Amino acid sequence: MNLNSDYWENRYLNNDIGWDTGGITTPLKEYIDQIDNKELKILIPGAGNGHEFNYLIQNGFRNTFVVDLAPTPLKRISDLHPDYSHQIIQGNFFDHQGQYDLILEQTFFCALNPDLRKDYVSKMHSLLNQNGKIAGLLFQFPLTEDGPPFGGSKEEYLDLFCNHFMIKTLENANNSIKPRAGRELFIIFEKNNRTT
Repeated sequence: MNLNSDYWENRYLNNDIGWDTGGITTPLKEYIDQIDNKELKILIPGAGNGHEFNYLIQNGFRNTFVVDLAPTPLKRISDLHPDYSHQIIQGNFFDHQGQYDLILEQTFFCALNPDLRKDYVSKMHSLLNQNGKIAGLLFQFPLTEDGPPFGGSKEEYLDLFCNHFMIKTLENANNSIKPRAGRELFIIFEKNNRTT
């Protein structure tokens, strides 16, 4: 299956967006709520309708950027936040350039073809500043070809990320929204600057 911009745009146009919870989910909200530094440069890849972006902007994190393949959800975000249109980027995450302090992961990793997972790790590493972090959620259910979303396991994620990141947190999310309870791992991975 080719999960290209047309694929994702059609999902939005047809409202076939079962992953969209209509707002920021509890684990990400609570993580953001404990961040003191409002100057952090933040990226949200695969932002969709931008619930995390909306929450960050409303709470003073003005240096937040989104990137997504599909134009329809990005237009919705831009309509809500016209002053931030230069931070709302239509494009392929793997082509994106920039340096960030924090990248928020929310249903992006699990939407990618699993063949791209090693590329995802390398790209995340290259986009982060020294001591930059990935934080958010990864799904925890058996990896099948019936995606997206594609699953995975704690063991797989450890193996995948450990050479490029220090694993600060990789544990069952205790505050998942009800439909995802027991199926999410909360992560904080800090860039390991000893790797290239």
